[in-house]
Amino acid sequence: MQFRQQALAKLQSPEELDLPVRFARPQGWLVLSVTVIVLAAASVWAVTGSVAFTVSAPAILTHGQGSYILQSPVAGQVTEVVAEQGERLPANAPVLKVRTSDGTTVVRTVAAGRITGLAATIGQIVQTGANVAAVEKVARPSDPLYATVYVPAENAATIPANASVDLTVQSVPTQEYGVLRGHVKTVDRSAQSAQQIAAFLGDSQLGEQFTKDGRPVAVLVKLDKSSGTKSGYRWSSADGPPFALASMTTATGAIRLADQHPVDWLLP
Repeated sequence: MQFRQQALAKLQSPEELDLPVRFARPQGWLVLSVTVIVLAAASVWAVTGSVAFTVSAPAILTHGQGSYILQSPVAGQVTEVVAEQGERLPANAPVLKVRTSDGTTVVRTVAAGRITGLAATIGQIVQTGANVAAVEKVARPSDPLYATVYVPAENAATIPANASVDLTVQSVPTQEYGVLRGHVKTVDRSAQSAQQIAAFLGDSQLGEQFTKDGRPVAVLVKLDKSSGTKSGYRWSSADGPPFALASMTTATGAIRLADQHPVDWLLP
């Protein structure tokens, strides 16, 4: 009771009413100002800013027209292998000879290209339709390289036209020479099976490798050219690697998807 009377007396004192009231310290005003500025900047960024998303997927460098598997039209014994691994041949060029009961048959290329694999050896017995060689379709040495990126099917619709692509090439040290630059040329909207990929690349193992996580979509990437590099293509480094790129080289492609505003995914 005595404490209450003292408190009331203190409030009624004229000396106490004349004292200024301090609402906040200067440090408090500073913290409040900084908080308001940060919130305002975040609100502006959420509305006007954008966030870049990428999708990474396995890729391979080719000449863009794919490959084909050369098969023996007859059954018999291989007596001669005319072509060599890596050799570029015109259409209808001899690859190997097979001896049958009716004579010798020459197995020839279907279209112009480069021999990327020889499955037949001298003395081997082959059956009709047996795979004897893989041929990459390329008519001229100057034909440019492309990259085919096999992205998950659920990401195909989010890939914009001419999207930028960074390719980490397996045979090129990334820390020293950087990544290979390119842009999306076409997007195949239908998912591909292992058999379809194997038919295009001429390699059944690659078909299995690129479909181990499901049927992907093929994205054709046009490589950015540069006259100042040994490879003839643009890299994130100034000069790139001091050697030319070879087709059928595996890589990993990072495709930039359409930018999204933060408010699109911050708000429900």
